[in-house]
Amino acid sequence: MDIKIPELPFPLRTYGPDGHWGYEDGVLTGWAGPRQDRFVPPTGEALEPASDAPRLLGAPEGDFQLIARVTVGFAGAFDAGVLYVHVGERAWAKLCLEYSPDVPTVCTVVTRGHSDDVNSFTVDGSSFWLRVSRTGRAFAFHASRDGERWTFVRLFTLGDEQETGAALVGFLAQSPMGEGCVVTFDHLAFRPEWPRDLRDGS
Repeated sequence: MDIKIPELPFPLRTYGPDGHWGYEDGVLTGWAGPRQDRFVPPTGEALEPASDAPRLLGAPEGDFQLIARVTVGFAGAFDAGVLYVHVGERAWAKLCLEYSPDVPTVCTVVTRGHSDDVNSFTVDGSSFWLRVSRTGRAFAFHASRDGERWTFVRLFTLGDEQETGAALVGFLAQSPMGEGCVVTFDHLAFRPEWPRDLRDGS
């Protein structure tokens, strides 16, 4: 199913389990079902197929920034709302507002065959601003309390698999250990440019 959001210059398509995605009055809503996640444990063999969670993704062209305020109805450990980047079945990344495991946290996962897992900082409340940016093969993750001043979180590429096709970018909801959670994304914005400086708050 395709969803067109007026704030974004590209259509979005659903992937993975049914996320009951909906858009109304500037708010995108998705739902993760029980024990839905997208993670390939680094402590063992890659699962076949990879675990999955509801995703809503599109293919922007060129340099960009995708911004959203994310709100999560936290109910279980590691429930999260996510900005997500995908270039292959074993090459993708997540920028999460996550209950990790009992306090809201900005965390990231970059998967190149297996997933890593990095907690950046805890936050107050169930809402936070997230931003993913791209220039060329490079991606950057930022987070913000107010959508104005941004904290640098991570700079990375997704390896050789990235060369084989355009990146898909968008939204994910997860509830790895819980019975499900609702995630909303509002104040959606798209900028066709790379941030002028990754570390100066802009």
